[in-house]
Amino acid sequence: MESPFRPDVLRGKAALVTGGGSGIGFEVAAQLARHGAQVALMGRRREVLDKAVAALRSEGLRAVGFDGDVRKQEDAARVLAATVEHFGKLDILVNGAAGNFLASPEDLKPKGFRTVLDIDTVGTYTMCYEAMKYLKKDGPGKGPSSGGLIINISATLHYTAAWYQIHVSAAKAGVDSITRSLALEWGTDYEIRVNGIAPGPIQDTPGMRKLAPDEMSKGQREMRPLYKLGEKWDIAMAALYLASDAGKYVNGATIVVDGGLWLSRPRHIPKEDVKALSKVVEKKVRASGVGVPSSKL
Repeated sequence: MESPFRPDVLRGKAALVTGGGSGIGFEVAAQLARHGAQVALMGRRREVLDKAVAALRSEGLRAVGFDGDVRKQEDAARVLAATVEHFGKLDILVNGAAGNFLASPEDLKPKGFRTVLDIDTVGTYTMCYEAMKYLKKDGPGKGPSSGGLIINISATLHYTAAWYQIHVSAAKAGVDSITRSLALEWGTDYEIRVNGIAPGPIQDTPGMRKLAPDEMSKGQREMRPLYKLGEKWDIAMAALYLASDAGKYVNGATIVVDGGLWLSRPRHIPKEDVKALSKVVEKKVRASGVGVPSSKL
């Protein structure tokens, strides 16, 4: 699908994407690069990173990969320093590294719960913490009023509740809180904008394969307002909006990109029966006199 953004909309920008070797993270990195940015990918698996970087370079894009674990502060510091050394600066940090799996609470050990929080929530904060000195105004390659941007990839699970996702829901709630707090404090003090993107179900991603396998897909189409899954491209376009001048006044927001799914509920009755049922109910209420204004009795 053709991008609505100019190919050079991010020309001169340097970005680091955690979890950038595959799935949504790779698509975000690819679109940032296709629109002019230099991109660094961070991930735990060297072979995945090498394949991703090779794919980007085959398009003539400027990309590099650094292996590291967002749960380790020393890895975060090393990768960020290497990114800035390679590109001369850092303008955009995308926190896309995440852990997830299906588990009912009674079967989820605290260690498993903690692991997801360590990756998603603590990992996001750790990367932000180590990136601040590079992203703030007057940082490397920055002017006195040209701070950078952080984009935290979140989710919608915690907006209501989700079956078998208590760990991820708690982790992403923490990510959203980090986004708002840093937007307030670092936006004020350092000209760093901090925003989030909350994807819904996105096809052809590791998350969908783990959390919504084919065995669970029966009847799910009817639950989606747009009757389809999202694409990785949709998330990348939201990231481009936030990273471009189009989003320059957006700070502390988490953009939901889920086709309206988090708002969705099953229909209790068919649409074509609503009008007739409403008339029946109204007739019963009037006959009982309950809830009818006294002037109409």
